Amino acid sequence: MFDWRIVSDLQTISPEKWQDLDYSNNPFLSYPFLSGLEKFGCLENQHWQPSHIVIEKNNELLGVLPLYIKQDSYGEFVFDWAWADAYQQSGRDYYPKLVSAIPFTPVCGSRLLVNKNHDYKLIKKTLLNAAISLMNEKSYSSLHFLFSNEQDIDFLIDNNGLKRLTCQYHWFNHEYRDFQDFLDSLTSKKRKKILKERREIKKANIEIQCFSGNEITTEQWEIFYQFYASTFYKKWGEPRLTLNFFKSIGKALPDQTLLILANLDNETIAGAFAMCDNDTLYGRHWGCSRQLSYLHFELCYYQTIEYTIDKGLKKLDAGVQGEHKLARGFEPIAIPSAHWVKENDFHDAIANFLDRETVIMLEHIESLNNHLPYKFKV
Repeated sequence: MFDWRIVSDLQTISPEKWQDLDYSNNPFLSYPFLSGLEKFGCLENQHWQPSHIVIEKNNELLGVLPLYIKQDSYGEFVFDWAWADAYQQSGRDYYPKLVSAIPFTPVCGSRLLVNKNHDYKLIKKTLLNAAISLMNEKSYSSLHFLFSNEQDIDFLIDNNGLKRLTCQYHWFNHEYRDFQDFLDSLTSKKRKKILKERREIKKANIEIQCFSGNEITTEQWEIFYQFYASTFYKKWGEPRLTLNFFKSIGKALPDQTLLILANLDNETIAGAFAMCDNDTLYGRHWGCSRQLSYLHFELCYYQTIEYTIDKGLKKLDAGVQGEHKLARGFEPIAIPSAHWVKENDFHDAIANFLDRETVIMLEHIESLNNHLPYKFKV
């Protein structure tokens, strides 16, 4: 096993060394994104305390486990409030806990980042053992790997992690030639509904433009940030990401950053922010200054679907929640996470709960799949 250490500031690691890690070009696991959250104040007062596990040898970065100490469960999207309540009722503390995830971002990816030139299995084992040791030796009730990818989840479960499933909605590009080709795959009723919604946007004389990171002006970022912040103030309170963070991502990852803006009468009235990797477009944030019918659907679904087709990407990840996405061609997907619980009685109780919850979740997804809008089963 390798020696490891805790890092509370990713800026102490050079971006050049980070490039040796295998994170599959996932923008949310990139150095600019993860270190930018810390550098530009996104984690301040949000109860995401960086405590990353790092393995180095001979001045080479061998592995990183992004890890955070949490004092609540906000911004995680795998809801365990009931677990915290059960702890409290028993007179014990659920917080602090350890969470490996991308703050405020329910996107799948590796949580065990390994140098491309070294032994994957050994380094992953070292990273996981280090995290479990931290949980056992410190005052942490539990350890959680949220939204792990397929490569990691089997390894995590094989090492005694409790598996939990949540539901997300993804749109898959079945080699469509264009948006009309996608529409032709839908039932007549659903196709007509989408066409009606898009016609209403055109009738309103709304002009929509897409910009990559290096095309986005400072003024456009500032306008979009007002939309983003207003959405948070209305629904969740204080915005999580900062304006400087958005600007930095556009500069650092220009080919992976997408901003979609809607204009009416020479005024920008709405915007949607997305990012992409080699095969997936991730719809992330949206906001507007004027509430117009179907504008949200146009920017967050139809424009992103068109972009996915045009760029030859395989899928569009629209994130958690929203069964209304089904009518627009999105499919329900079971997304796994893995959990370790220190105290035996709670471990057994949560394991029992997850056995029952998994059956219900799979039945729910199967039921949703029976209501997809396609002419033929995809």
